[in-house]
Amino acid sequence: MSLLGPPRSTRRNSLWMIGSRTARTLVTALYFILLARSLGSDGYGAFTAACAIIGIVSPFASLGTGNVLVQYVARNREEFPVRWGHCLLVTLISGVLLTAVVLVIVPLALTHGVPLPLIACIAIAELIFARLLDAAAMAFQAFERLAVTGWIILALSVSRLLAASLLLHTRHATAVHWSVLYLASTVVPAVIALCYVARELGAPRFGRWTTPRDLLTGLYFSVSQAAQTVYNDIDKAMLARLSGLAAAGIYAAAYRIIDAAFSPVLSVLAATYAGFFRHGQQGLQSSSAFARRIMPRTFLYSLFAASLLWVAAPYLPFIIGPQFNDSVWVLRWLSPLLVLRNLHYLAADSLTGAGYQSTRTLLQLLVAALNIGLNIALLPRYSWRGAVWTSLASDGVIALAMWIALWYLRAREVKRCNVLSPEWVEA
Repeated sequence: MSLLGPPRSTRRNSLWMIGSRTARTLVTALYFILLARSLGSDGYGAFTAACAIIGIVSPFASLGTGNVLVQYVARNREEFPVRWGHCLLVTLISGVLLTAVVLVIVPLALTHGVPLPLIACIAIAELIFARLLDAAAMAFQAFERLAVTGWIILALSVSRLLAASLLLHTRHATAVHWSVLYLASTVVPAVIALCYVARELGAPRFGRWTTPRDLLTGLYFSVSQAAQTVYNDIDKAMLARLSGLAAAGIYAAAYRIIDAAFSPVLSVLAATYAGFFRHGQQGLQSSSAFARRIMPRTFLYSLFAASLLWVAAPYLPFIIGPQFNDSVWVLRWLSPLLVLRNLHYLAADSLTGAGYQSTRTLLQLLVAALNIGLNIALLPRYSWRGAVWTSLASDGVIALAMWIALWYLRAREVKRCNVLSPEWVEA
């Protein structure tokens, strides 16, 4: 197969991703219901607390090499074998090292209600095999073959649904039982996905190492994703430690619904990710114009979905169990996150596509620090209510900061072009 075929259309890719993510949302909803009913608020809280802590370090398991692969291959497809080899090598080495570190550090950060075997299984699943599966999905994303990317992502959810079905039929199921099934359900699709990359796109090449500039770019992506995980998920781990596992489970259940509702927007963003890099070659003016073409539809969807969640929230305990009655309040007040995230991600991808990943990373680090500070101040006194207020504040600040940065940097680019080539600007 030639690596130099034409890019797929954005509309077709968006439809593939929306379809696959819609299916994934339905599958994940079933998996979530089975899991919540099997484990209860305490067990589910222990699981999500461990996932939240491990999720913070998981972007460093690949050091951003998947994003760097998309950046280079979207512009020159001949780069794939070398970039793919580098991506696999870095992910395997750093994933193993980080797993060892996590097994020492994470038990100290969590409450004693979270057992070590659970942490170990989740760490191996998330830091090694889930990252390899992500790399395989991004390999096809770089070629804008989003149909395959969608199937790979969906395969992981289906595998975990099957594992959750087994857990439901396990007598006296615990969070540790689930962690073993969670690991197995991550290993299988990851291995299949890697084999499919080898068949469709070719073998990796390990001959050439990366440049310091590429390492720095990858590190920016890793830090950016880690910071994003902090202000999205650290509250779950802090709730488990400061307010108990039940509070963490109540909050995490509602947050899972928010994540599922935002999935269609993420589908569009995944379909257009390589496009942001192509437009970004011409500067922030071009990448931000690309974002503005996408925004009307994603914004209207986010507004509709937020309104729907507010109305439907009282039905949540009937679906996942009476232990989650307080999740109704959490879900209603978290619903504006859908609109805030829509604004945030479009501005952020415009910055990344135009080569301003360092700016995006810096803003995300500042908001992550704000999130932790607010959690420390509010969680001991207000429990999951404080977590809701912190999430709304953090997402509001990051959305505003991204757009201010975009407007400022775009104006600076226009001014620079005007000084260097006024006749080009007039044309």
